[in-house]
Amino acid sequence: MAIKSEIQDGVTRIKLMRPPVNAFDGLMVEALREAFEVADPSLPIVLTGSGGKAFSAGVDTDFFAAASPQERGDMVRGITRMTGAILSHRSPVIAAINGHALGGGFVLMLCCDVRLAVNDPQIKLGIPEAKAGIPFPSGPREIIRETLPVDLLRKLALTGRSMSPAELLELGVIDALSGPADLAATAAMRAKALAIQPGFAAVKRQIRGPLAGQVRKLAEAAHEPYLKAFNAV
Repeated sequence: MAIKSEIQDGVTRIKLMRPPVNAFDGLMVEALREAFEVADPSLPIVLTGSGGKAFSAGVDTDFFAAASPQERGDMVRGITRMTGAILSHRSPVIAAINGHALGGGFVLMLCCDVRLAVNDPQIKLGIPEAKAGIPFPSGPREIIRETLPVDLLRKLALTGRSMSPAELLELGVIDALSGPADLAATAAMRAKALAIQPGFAAVKRQIRGPLAGQVRKLAEAAHEPYLKAFNAV
């Protein structure tokens, strides 16, 4: 089971289920896309990882290295479709970041409307694609360019460095910190508080709609401009 999706107390809870670090394979990417596309639009969503080690470490490099060129292409395009589905969801989407969020996991976090993280200086958050030798798919590239401050994007992307939740809280990328025991409840409470605002969906379309539309457009394109780079890895 790549993910688990269930409704609890008026909140859709989606959990990544690929321990130990909840890394993406093709099945997880497609399962996440489908979960967001079929989720009840009247209910807020809390997205988190299973276990206490990682929210998500991004692409499973072992899976990707063993995949055929066709499978790599399907996964790269699938990641853009998946991120587009998350950004387009009309209800509040809260990230409950229970551990490391790296690469695609960091992008997944940025897709969420509110980002809550465990207050642990050992947790690493970042986009180490340059170190890993894997470029960004078109969708994630747009997301990091539109979501992160320009100087922070430069520092994180070009150096591959990671930062702690507290450091990113100061920079406005993380919205709040929580103890590990309180993270799930705090995320659900924040999700419900946003969902009761009568104008939330309309304002979300105004604020996040342009980015969501651009990612959807990239997902529908027949050509992934960076596919040759992925197949050269």
